[in-house]
Amino acid sequence: MAEVNPWDEYIERTRRYLTTGKLESEELPYKRRAEKGLAEVRRALLAGEDNWADPMKAKPLRDDLYNLGGWRYFSSLIDWFDNDPDASDAIRALWAQDDQYDVVERIRAFAGRLPREMGKGTGTRLRPLSVLLTGLDAELYPVFKVTEFNNTYALIKYPKPPKDADEGGLYEHALGFLDRFIKEAKARGLNRPCNRLEAQSVVWALEQKRDAVNSPSPIDPPTDLQSLADELLFDVEYLHEIEQLLNDKRQVIFQGPPGAGKTYVARGLANCLSESKERVRLVQFHPSYAYEDFVQGYRPALIDGQPGFDLRNGPLLEAAEQARAEPDAKHFLVIDEINRGNLSKVFGELYFLLEYRDEEMRLLYADEPFSLPDNLYIIGTMNTADRSIALVDLALRRRFHFVEFHPDTPPVQGLLRRWLEQNAPPMSWVADIVDRANEKLDDQQAAIGPSYFMKKDGLNEEMLRLIWKHNVRPYIEEHLYGEHDRLGEFDLDTLRREAEQDGVANTNGPTNADD
Repeated sequence: MAEVNPWDEYIERTRRYLTTGKLESEELPYKRRAEKGLAEVRRALLAGEDNWADPMKAKPLRDDLYNLGGWRYFSSLIDWFDNDPDASDAIRALWAQDDQYDVVERIRAFAGRLPREMGKGTGTRLRPLSVLLTGLDAELYPVFKVTEFNNTYALIKYPKPPKDADEGGLYEHALGFLDRFIKEAKARGLNRPCNRLEAQSVVWALEQKRDAVNSPSPIDPPTDLQSLADELLFDVEYLHEIEQLLNDKRQVIFQGPPGAGKTYVARGLANCLSESKERVRLVQFHPSYAYEDFVQGYRPALIDGQPGFDLRNGPLLEAAEQARAEPDAKHFLVIDEINRGNLSKVFGELYFLLEYRDEEMRLLYADEPFSLPDNLYIIGTMNTADRSIALVDLALRRRFHFVEFHPDTPPVQGLLRRWLEQNAPPMSWVADIVDRANEKLDDQQAAIGPSYFMKKDGLNEEMLRLIWKHNVRPYIEEHLYGEHDRLGEFDLDTLRREAEQDGVANTNGPTNADD
């Protein structure tokens, strides 16, 4: 059977997307506006005019730049332009008039002057930088977003850039891909995309709006930590740290209150490090979960037409067998709500094997010795608001590294604000009232997590009130059992007024263009 060319399906998806008319109505207009606005800023800078950066602070250019480059990072860039005299020299290097000045050289000249605190990952730093490049010519130098490009590389089986590529190398690689995309489309009878801006817009639309084109093709998960960090809005250093912990003991537990994103991050990290969803298994513990469910046990079955019992492997042994069959790949078992099971009964001999991966033991129902393969990793999640936390004994704690997921400490600290800034800027004030509510709760282990509000389709005030009434309020009532006189402190409107009075909330954030 002939191998299917991945470009064939991708170009067919492109064809279907182009028939919707959304490229012209949704993707291109605000990018063209940003290009025009930045071209005027560039002209003012190169002409030596004072206050050349001021147009970037005013609507509508400000909102377009925030949506393209990320509110957080682009606002930091504008502050840098205002407060550091050297910043104008840096952007002059990027916007130099010399046509012989290669784009990669422009990027490196600018990035070399960019303060490191404005983004630690090359992909993160490149995004707002690439927005500035559109001021030269958006059709030649479109915006770069690392997750969208990396996911598309994987889907098309296009080579990824070298792991040590700097901002210039990443961007040069992306431009090469866009040129290849245009060529492949033309070879299949499509006249569009006809330039890099249109190609980048199609890549973004197909990655972010797959439902709009009714595509049956799944997008592979990020396969590098920087892409995953950008998707999670985490600092990539935290993911590198967790990777180090996994390499050390082969098992970690994420612990924190509900809604902190523990399970979402666990699955995302497992998919990323394993480089395939097929190498990841998910199981959730509960009070009636037993050794026979998790490791191995007998189950009722018909044997030769007669009732009997059949020895069946649980998810742990199945994951171990799969990992042993593929020794050069990482395999993961994600155990959600690990502390809800009776762990001493569920794990049995695994208490020993978790600590001594190079040893063998005979399992309860097996005749052959068993060991845990070195390439099988375990990530557990633990809800610290659950009273069953007391059931986790010191023997288990010694065998796992523990990673804290709390709203007031990194990497979760500030996550809701970062997400709102990118996905629902007018609702950014919600982060202030959640912070205020958590201060009143004064219990890190039972804080209100950000995941309640991070909705796929964004967040508006109507949805916020429903979430507060049906999710947050009942949770607070349970936590304050016996202290019902305090519930008035957690009224949504009361919290909002208090935050506004303190000058904390900002209800006038920029609107979020459909990107």
